Amino acid sequence: MRRTVFDEDHEAFRTTVRDFIAKEVEPVFHEWEEQGHPPRDFYRRLGGLGVLGIQIPEEFGGAGETSIKYAAVVAEETSRAGVTFGNYQAHALMILPYLLAYSSREQKERWLPGVASGDLMTAIAMTEPGTGTDLANIQTRAELSADGTYYTLNGAKTFITGGALADLVLVVCRTSPVTTDDRRGGLSILCVDTTDDGFSVGRKLQKIGLKTSDTAELSFVDVKVPVENLLGEEGEAFSYLSHNLAQERLTIAFAATATARAALHHATEYVKERTAFGKPVAAFQNTKFVLAECATEVEALQTLTDRALDLHDAGELSVADAAKAKLFGTEVAGRVIDKCLQLHGGYGYVTEYPIARLYADTRVSRIYGGTSEVMKMIVAKELGL
Repeated sequence: MRRTVFDEDHEAFRTTVRDFIAKEVEPVFHEWEEQGHPPRDFYRRLGGLGVLGIQIPEEFGGAGETSIKYAAVVAEETSRAGVTFGNYQAHALMILPYLLAYSSREQKERWLPGVASGDLMTAIAMTEPGTGTDLANIQTRAELSADGTYYTLNGAKTFITGGALADLVLVVCRTSPVTTDDRRGGLSILCVDTTDDGFSVGRKLQKIGLKTSDTAELSFVDVKVPVENLLGEEGEAFSYLSHNLAQERLTIAFAATATARAALHHATEYVKERTAFGKPVAAFQNTKFVLAECATEVEALQTLTDRALDLHDAGELSVADAAKAKLFGTEVAGRVIDKCLQLHGGYGYVTEYPIARLYADTRVSRIYGGTSEVMKMIVAKELGL
């Protein structure tokens, strides 16, 4: 079906991103996977291309675009090539919205130019050992000094995307005790400079996929964080974190859609070239039927995701709509990629083939940003159940 979600500017941007991937990423991507992340300078090149600062106002070094469709183009092009941009998605799509929405003018002037250029890479630290997605049970604590000039931060975080290379970490911590009336109150976000004394990176976690996105454990021992690094108001972190959930889940949905479409493309090309029993694998009825099923599911998913993109840009995407897109997108991507890998036979399990990387990278999409089970609860709530 003909898509109408992108205009000429989006397509020109697509060409730029595609050329960049071919020249700067594909030739060295296997080295990034072995290293566990791209070289630090890659993010500066990505910033120079304008990718990191698309949604940052021009006065702070960005392009001033409010549309998230440019990020969808990036997802489609990286998936098409079977590569990733390391921690780009967390940095530009998950963390930046908090800085845009809740930082002060002074903080914007201090941080946003570096975020746009890639000189200042970010991470957000929410999850703790033993707490999972239960933010109300966060144990990391920060106490305000007697003179009110700094917080002393103590605690530990885990599963932190980009934590090993970040220059600034947004740490969700408890600044006042839990009350029986409101378990979600008393949480704040402190922006921690990773050069500060007491901050340290622990284990770098080895994952089955997303090999170029470093994931680490972080530790905070008596880290002194100036009050100027408090993001927004004290005690409001839970509401802040909820504010960006629709966009975060939409980004996961359109990334999943891009991987499903890429898997379909790779499988279609592979079965045309591969022979079995003296004829192309594409000639077998089973192959045709499987790919026909996949193509139909991908088309339905693409239609849903494109509609969600339009709603988001119009400011009309609801939490339930985003949950539906994430649920359907990640579940369809899992099914489609699995079928497409099967058509590759043994080669589908070899990581030099893009389908293998898509398979491993996509599995976590049904977990992060809220599990599929959580998405079902949100949709059920909209139904009045």
